[in-house]
Amino acid sequence: MDRRKKHESYWTPQDSCRLKINVYSRQKVLPLSKASVRKALEALCSFFSVSCDEISVYFVEEKKICQLHKDFFNDPSPTDCITFPIDDSYLGDIFVCPEAAIKYSPKHPYQETLLYVIHGLLHLLKYDDLDPVSKDKMRKMEKKGMDHLNKQRLEILPK
Repeated sequence: MDRRKKHESYWTPQDSCRLKINVYSRQKVLPLSKASVRKALEALCSFFSVSCDEISVYFVEEKKICQLHKDFFNDPSPTDCITFPIDDSYLGDIFVCPEAAIKYSPKHPYQETLLYVIHGLLHLLKYDDLDPVSKDKMRKMEKKGMDHLNKQRLEILPK
């Protein structure tokens, strides 16, 4: 039985389980290939030895990320990504704002957006950036993730 949903998720082998990767794009500012996001996230999950059944990433507009930021963190300002950990089986949701990537890195918005995906995944893996030591550790892990994807020639591509 084919469990794939058209353009939303797919199943891929991950260790001894199957990892379902859901990718949703609810923004029009940065057209992106969901397949390239899935491949990058699959490679990252393997690289970071993620053991779960499912993970989701949502690409949203600035208005939506501001609303989430306000509702859950009492801060209405724009941000690059927000994560919601769930449990060991369904690792959680990563919300990414490509508009933030365009503003921060207008020459390389796809690479910056990919960095936000890595950052969100690390948050779901319980890394944080609240103090200088934790922030430094997270930055090193982001670099390792990005270096791994670069070696694999994986990136987020335009639609």
